[in-house]
Amino acid sequence: MRLAFIILKRKINTMRYIKRFITPFLIFLAAIFLRQIVSMFSSETPELVFWIKKISSILTIIGFTWLLIVVLKSAKRRYLLNYDLETEDNLRARKLYTQFNILERIVIFIIFLIAIGVTLMLFDSVRKFGVSLFASAGIAGIILGFAAQKALGTILAGLQIAIAQPIRLDDVLVVEGEWGWVEEITLTFVVVRIWDKRRLVLPTTYFIEKPFQNWTRTTSEILGTVFIYTDYNIPFEALRNELTRLLEGHELWDGKVNVLQVTDSKEHSVEIRALMSAGDSPQAWDLRVYVREHLITFIQNNYPDSLPKTRIKIQDNLTK
Repeated sequence: MRLAFIILKRKINTMRYIKRFITPFLIFLAAIFLRQIVSMFSSETPELVFWIKKISSILTIIGFTWLLIVVLKSAKRRYLLNYDLETEDNLRARKLYTQFNILERIVIFIIFLIAIGVTLMLFDSVRKFGVSLFASAGIAGIILGFAAQKALGTILAGLQIAIAQPIRLDDVLVVEGEWGWVEEITLTFVVVRIWDKRRLVLPTTYFIEKPFQNWTRTTSEILGTVFIYTDYNIPFEALRNELTRLLEGHELWDGKVNVLQVTDSKEHSVEIRALMSAGDSPQAWDLRVYVREHLITFIQNNYPDSLPKTRIKIQDNLTK
């Protein structure tokens, strides 16, 4: 049964690949057909013959451009099938998806630029313009630098993100005071999916020019932090044992970090920090919420006198 399912899945994938090539193939057939019917017209209609040849050439360019893009997208998709973004340790997958998606857009942009230039070169009246556009595929930085410096800077920032990768797809960021995941990276902008399902759209230059927090830069693992404020008379060892009990009984804890420390002492309370580790940032968030709630409940039920309080001492200084 499993073998039959695998064979069926492969057949479906094969059919999908074939369907992508149908459109450019039909365009090539239309171009060949137009070339064949040119001989049916007499030399008395040179203008009609001229336009049929031009349309045939344009269709050939469109078909070839379409075919290149389909081959590019199919090769990228086939290569990335070996990497799954849904796995827990998906650092390499996120790196490759980010690089391939951005570089794919750059290559498609260059292909379109060349196709438009070649098409314009078919017409004598605009050949000079077509030659300059064709040449711009090699000196695009110079021309665009004068025409649209800001747009060029944004595109170059996208290229820099693809190479240096300060962010990757599915990275967890804290940016503009918001916490979320990198959902999409293009040549000109980045979409961050906020935890409450809003989308924060930022230009690619933002991640080159401004500071931000990347919680999953080197690994998906992350430490969770919980701060508790109590009175000085709290028994720290009892609180430490309760933290251990909570973590050992929760499925989100990865078993690596379990620390409770007194990190500060203030006039009316002490600051206690609980550290715990989880597989990724969403799990760390849920684990922190769970631990915070249950530690507070533990103090309320067992040591209510250890909750933060303000003491006032009144002395009787009245003289007789």
